Amino acid sequence: MRLLQNIHQFDLVTFDWCLRRKRRDLAVRLSRYISFTADGPMYVVIGVLFMLQQDWHMAKLLAMAFLIERSLYFIFKSLFRRNRPAAAIPGFESAIVPSDQFSFPSGHTSAAFLMACAMSFAFPWMAWFVYPWAASVGAARVMLGVHFPTDVMAGALLGHTICLVLIDLI
Repeated sequence: MRLLQNIHQFDLVTFDWCLRRKRRDLAVRLSRYISFTADGPMYVVIGVLFMLQQDWHMAKLLAMAFLIERSLYFIFKSLFRRNRPAAAIPGFESAIVPSDQFSFPSGHTSAAFLMACAMSFAFPWMAWFVYPWAASVGAARVMLGVHFPTDVMAGALLGHTICLVLIDLI
């Protein structure tokens, strides 16, 4: 129980520091755009592009990875039931309306790191671009006030781990 209290305290301090930065308005506008790039449709388009190129290995990897990732994401959300910052911090309002009630783990971040891992596997030169993008998605979710930092860390670990395991299995 003490560990959970320490994690929550870390989240509150880090979250508060992030949201009190100068130029927060600009950061929120940029964060909305970055978060939007991690919405589901982009992943479907990339999967279809792999199918059109008849790269069945990558198409299968992405389909299986996202099926497992989404399933575990929903299971973890239901198990942990961690309130989002707006519900956990009195008087705080997030910059956007989240799609669901609970925050742990971050689904946007999980999907972004899964995609970064998969794209780096298919095209190693892309790692320099897709991993910073995935990290930016996580930071954006914190800046928008819909996740605590540890939600994002857990999401990154979830997405990346699923991809790595499937790369070894497929």
